[in-house]
Amino acid sequence: MLDHIGFPVTDFTRSRAFYVRALEPLGYRIIKEVVLSEDGEDGYAGFGRDRPQFWIGTGKALVGRLHVAFMADNRAAVRAFYAAALAAGGKDNGAPGLRPHYHENYYGAFVLHPDGHNIEAVNHLPE
Repeated sequence: MLDHIGFPVTDFTRSRAFYVRALEPLGYRIIKEVVLSEDGEDGYAGFGRDRPQFWIGTGKALVGRLHVAFMADNRAAVRAFYAAALAAGGKDNGAPGLRPHYHENYYGAFVLHPDGHNIEAVNHLPE
């Protein structure tokens, strides 16, 4: 349904570094980057596998908590995402595990991004 999504972050450099580390285990990387200032503090970064589908950028911070879920190829990738996101400064918001209240094979992990957004990696396949 969605082609891409983007939102502003309070600290572009910090958030860029967080997503580079957290999304790497899922096979996502920066595909396109636009730098708007000489110091690199203003700009946009688009992440994806073959084209940018997830964007962060400078601008006025969002009010409230945003939820973004990234597809993981398998449960090991969900666990690797969780570890990498915590190492990159995220805060635990739900360790890797089954979430049968969604459906019997819903395997996800949740971390809070430095701005407090709920970032998830999820796999829907049986182990």
